[in-house]
Order: sequence, then C-alpha cells, then structure tokens
Amino acid sequence: MVISYHLASNGKKSNRTKRRRFSILDLLIWQTMGSRGANVLLTRASRIKSKLQTVLEAKILEVEDVSYQHAGHAAVKDNASETHFNVKVVSGKFDGQNLVKRHRMVYDALADELESGLHALSIVAKTPKEAGLS
Repeated sequence: MVISYHLASNGKKSNRTKRRRFSILDLLIWQTMGSRGANVLLTRASRIKSKLQTVLEAKILEVEDVSYQHAGHAAVKDNASETHFNVKVVSGKFDGQNLVKRHRMVYDALADELESGLHALSIVAKTPKEAGLS
C-alpha cells in the first residue's frame, strides 16, 4: 500500500509530498497506537523491532541504528538516514536452524524495509540456549 504524506524532517507539515510504501503490519501498528498514531510516523528502528518481535517472538531483541557511521558512503543516496542497522535476536524459532537459515528468517521478516531504503544489516541470531537463557 502506498500512502502520501506531508512532513518535514522536524515532523511538521511540509509543502513537499513524500510517497512511501507501507506494509499491512505498519498499518496495524498505527491502528493499535490509537488516535496518536495517526500523526506519528514510526522510525525504521521501531518498525524493525516490531516486525522481528511479531515474526520471531524474540526473547531478546536489540536494534541499533548505525547509519551515522556511513554518512557520505557511496551507497547512501541523498543523505538518507536509517539505512544501516545492527540487530541482535534471540529466538526459539532459531532452534534447529543453521546460521544461513536464521539470517534468511530475519531478511524475510524485513523484506518491506529492504525494498524501501534499508541498505545493510549486521545480524546476530542465537537460540535461547546459545544465549545462555535456558
């Protein structure tokens, strides 16, 4: 679903229209936020957390935006922000899965983000046992 909205970087109305693709999950998150959610655009970090928590039922979930470390990088177009993240996920859904399959699970959960400007992820994906939680 594509939604047009008018916002400046400070969150106030702007005369510049942006078009952005939102997933159904994004819209459900907004709906559950109540009337306040109608005026708030979630950060990419918040969306990543929400999507990973929903799909992987994480016991531990850490999302760190490290985009500032890549400012001016050739792959970062038009001074884009929220492009590079470190993610640590501990989930029982990783039991019996090799590292490649765990990473695929994370990438699959974030497919919409990867199509809309997320450029790079550093992923640590562990089972609860590997993380010392069992």
